[in-house]
Amino acid sequence: MNDRRQKSYAVRVEAAELARSRKHPTHQANSDEQRYAGDLYFMSFTKGLIHNPDTGLLQDPRDFVEFRRAIDDGFIDPFTDKVRHGAKYFVDSDGNIKEESDPKKLEDFRQWEAPTAGVVHELEGPDPQAVTMPPAPPLLDSTGNTNPELIFEMAEVYELAILHDQPLNNFEKNGTNAELEASIVRLNKLDYLKNQNGRPRKVDKDKKLDKQTVFRGSSPGVEVGPYLSQFLLIGNKSINEDADVLDGKITYGVLEINQQLPIAKPNINYMINWDDYISVQRGIKQPIEKYEKGRRFIYTPRDLATYVHYDALYQAYLNACLILLGMETPFDPGFDHLSGGGVAAKDPKTRRHAGGFALYGGPQILNLVTEVATRALKAVRFQKFNNHLRLRPEALAARIELVRCKKADEIEENRIPKALSKYVQAFIDKLEKNGNSAMCKPSTLKKISEIANSTYLLPMAFPEGSPMHPAYGAGHATVAGACVTILKAFFDTSTVLVRDSKNNEYKFKPMEANDQLVAFRTCQDGHSLMAQEIMDISGALTLEGELNKLAANISIGRNMAGVHYFSDYYDSIRMGEQIAIGILEEQALTYPTDPFILSVPTFDGALVRIGRR
Repeated sequence: MNDRRQKSYAVRVEAAELARSRKHPTHQANSDEQRYAGDLYFMSFTKGLIHNPDTGLLQDPRDFVEFRRAIDDGFIDPFTDKVRHGAKYFVDSDGNIKEESDPKKLEDFRQWEAPTAGVVHELEGPDPQAVTMPPAPPLLDSTGNTNPELIFEMAEVYELAILHDQPLNNFEKNGTNAELEASIVRLNKLDYLKNQNGRPRKVDKDKKLDKQTVFRGSSPGVEVGPYLSQFLLIGNKSINEDADVLDGKITYGVLEINQQLPIAKPNINYMINWDDYISVQRGIKQPIEKYEKGRRFIYTPRDLATYVHYDALYQAYLNACLILLGMETPFDPGFDHLSGGGVAAKDPKTRRHAGGFALYGGPQILNLVTEVATRALKAVRFQKFNNHLRLRPEALAARIELVRCKKADEIEENRIPKALSKYVQAFIDKLEKNGNSAMCKPSTLKKISEIANSTYLLPMAFPEGSPMHPAYGAGHATVAGACVTILKAFFDTSTVLVRDSKNNEYKFKPMEANDQLVAFRTCQDGHSLMAQEIMDISGALTLEGELNKLAANISIGRNMAGVHYFSDYYDSIRMGEQIAIGILEEQALTYPTDPFILSVPTFDGALVRIGRR
């Protein structure tokens, strides 16, 4: 084993040991019930394996053992040779596992996505095993009681399902929306906000959520202005000036990228009955989403979910980079002079005769903002498969529904593990007592899912529900953290969005006299954009805030679809940040001539400086 491989293996072992050592105390408890509550059997990702049609749980735990062995082997073939796929088998009425013969179920079944990607090595930046994440919120907290943090983030996912078709323009202080206001009231009654000892939510002075903070994320600037980052709406001026910022078209060379997207039909939610849920958990292919004619800008949570259903992962950040380059946004002052732009370049007396292009210029940033994406995906795969194997919200919701069925005498008690029944029931009781949450109000769920009887199944925006890989960390969020960190390293994050008084153009720039602060929002049900003046400097949209908001929007857009929790976003963007900083630090070592500094504001508000002085 060569030195690099030895070092990487040691880091991987250390990371695995760290993850095990941080596991919840109940994982090592003596009580059978407590051990079972933290057991891999019913609180881990099992999608794609053989599930019992009545309970939604694994039919044979040995399938999970083989699944884990295949992950540890690190090769693709064992997932076919040794792991039975749920689409190829079914459980009959006597509980026997038989081979599936229905060609519709066997055709184009869903594959597990890149379970071996995390065990590779990188030639630049940290290896996938060298960055890590703390454990996700477990079912029980350190006292052995139901975990307030997990209760809260599951309630958030249910509330977002209720809000699928509400205008995002209402998700701010001047918005008026009864559904959103009711969701905020329910969430504010939950225990976690009173003592946020996990991943923090932004709250007001009374430790309450409001319309300006709910579902927004955690980083500086995300609570300022419109819910949506400007980079998900605006365009920039085309080279022949036949399109402008308000048209929402991004100049890509001589081509254009249209920010408007297909419109998913409203009031259609998926996986809202038990048969559909079982089919999805078996990995059987589902029908595609239904769409209306035409396109519009992102207008509702369902629209944002549609965006993150089909995006090319780094595309939002590539788009942001193209917008900023098109606006001639200044680079970080620590190296702006090397780029050939900046203040000095605007005066013939101080303009240098040589500038950046392949180094410190547009091509370098365009390359880096996409290059980090695949490195982030490999790192998060190691966390997903090799470390955490966290079950998706859809599966936790089904566990809750299973307990409801037992309580309603719709399923025999002996079909459900005792620990699951006990602790998930306590989970439900906490929601009913403290939050009166939507998930515990069948009448509310009936309204959005159009079902005859009460259910706690999570209404999904995607027919197939979550992807075929575990929840934690989140791929979109890790890529967001990495790509946005690159953008924050290169561009001057202190700039603000204004209408420039000199040429009447919209730009991110240092504010000067007579410049007008602006923000863009959708209008006409999302079919056009409007620019609105900001009169108070506290409402200025900084580049740092809008990039942080972009990372939050994309990540939490996955929560809106029902496929992730808040902690998946929170920890993953920070791991993506580590990956990007590692790459920038290594690249800085290879620049032996001009001194330069990259100043990177982190997602926690600190400042990291990278460079050669």
